[in-house]
Amino acid sequence: MPAITVSHLSWSTPDGRAVLSGLDLQFQPERTGIVGRNGVGKSTLLRLLTAELTPTAGHIAIDGSVAMLRQTVQVGADESIADLFEVRAGLALLRKAEAGEASADEIAEADWTLEARIDEALANVGLPVPPETPLTTLSGGQRTRAALAGAMFAAPDFLLLDEPTNNLDREGREAVRDLLAGWRGGAIVVSHDRELLEEMDAIVELTMLGAARYGGGWSAYRARKEIEAAAAEAELAGAEKRADAVQRQAQAATERQDRRDSGGRRKAARGDMPRILIGAQKRRAEETRAAGSRLADRQRGAADEQLSAARAKIEIVDPLSIGLPSTGLPSSRTVLSLDHVTAGYAPGHPIIRDVSLAVTGPERVAITGPNGSGKSTLLALIAGTLTPWEGAVRVPVPFALFDQRVSLLDPALSIAGNFLRLNPGTSNNQCRAALARFRFRAGAADRIVGALSGGQMLRAGLACVLGAPTPPQLLILDEPGNHLDIDSLTAVETGLAAYDGALLVVSHDSAFLDAIGIARTIELTRIANDEV
Repeated sequence: MPAITVSHLSWSTPDGRAVLSGLDLQFQPERTGIVGRNGVGKSTLLRLLTAELTPTAGHIAIDGSVAMLRQTVQVGADESIADLFEVRAGLALLRKAEAGEASADEIAEADWTLEARIDEALANVGLPVPPETPLTTLSGGQRTRAALAGAMFAAPDFLLLDEPTNNLDREGREAVRDLLAGWRGGAIVVSHDRELLEEMDAIVELTMLGAARYGGGWSAYRARKEIEAAAAEAELAGAEKRADAVQRQAQAATERQDRRDSGGRRKAARGDMPRILIGAQKRRAEETRAAGSRLADRQRGAADEQLSAARAKIEIVDPLSIGLPSTGLPSSRTVLSLDHVTAGYAPGHPIIRDVSLAVTGPERVAITGPNGSGKSTLLALIAGTLTPWEGAVRVPVPFALFDQRVSLLDPALSIAGNFLRLNPGTSNNQCRAALARFRFRAGAADRIVGALSGGQMLRAGLACVLGAPTPPQLLILDEPGNHLDIDSLTAVETGLAAYDGALLVVSHDSAFLDAIGIARTIELTRIANDEV
């Protein structure tokens, strides 16, 4: 049976920062979800399993074949879907044979079922396009679908998937879940998509304390975690109580011995005891005090060990929590209007056509639709980076747009430098206090934005915008959950639930949309070429 065994695995960054330490795991032919906070090493573990990285210590034994789907599908100018399937040469041979230019040996080598199998694999992910389709013509979600189809096409024993539903529309997310449901090999899936994690056979959680495996999907994992957390908290409380009791008992014993010693000294001072008895009494008192001190030390040591063991079972986490001041947005104020807007990038090929939309007061609106239907184009129109061909766009209130690259931040500046740039007139003390609320304290606020991870960058953007004395009255978010771990995403949900301005959100995460109280959904549809 195929298996992956990880033994005492450790990995550190080139500057010596430990990311993974002493991991022991085994993966069988089942669907395993990998969860954990940003920075605990989820993607690093996958890169170690594919030998892209070399362990600092420990070893990995892989019995079977492995294929990897990464978070981001890098695109070369001349690359096509065939490259994701690693069949460029095979397709070229078929085309040569079809043109009557192949030799007899080449015709014998040709795989005449190749194209049909590729078409079937692409259809399974909802992407019925030719394998020669350039990757540059596909949206991010379409490239992810193609890459997933390519990884599964090789029929590996283990699929390694790094955030496979990022950038995917609702249909694409369902396709990934359906494909994994029918997958008969092993799958190791790093994800924060709670619906996808619900379909897993097991969940492995990575924390600063190590790795722990839980049977079942997301709900079973969360239920077990709550039980463990309650038990650990109870054990810690009991250990703290015992340590306090031991300290009080030791103090009381010391005070009793002090009173006895004091009485003996007073009696000796009266001069009615022989000197030899006084000396013997003094020795007994010293021996009693020393014995009591040794007993107290042993009791304190045992209590401290129990307390340390109880504390070691609890991961100390500095939670991301967001409290927002009021935007002062009146309920009748128009914050956004699009009037019969048509726009695109290539003349004669609109991405969106005749779209009208109005948002009034603190409405919460979700923009959904399949990949390629124009969601990002719509946001570009609202942000003013794209001019409509027809119609008008009006945004009469202060707004902030969080695209997936968080491009409102200057990557060359520090987080604090970006805050001061985006909030002119604020003092350095105000800047530091605002950033500290988003966990950027002391030197962390001086980190250069270009060196941050995706999740850290979104948090920095939120800090710079929502930490302002008066937040913008319209907040526009483009797939905000793509780079956040689940706990941080939950904290953002809580913070946005308290935001009193208008929200316009592009997201396919139904759990996220429900949590932030979306009241209206606008669904865009893809325009076919024959409709233009």
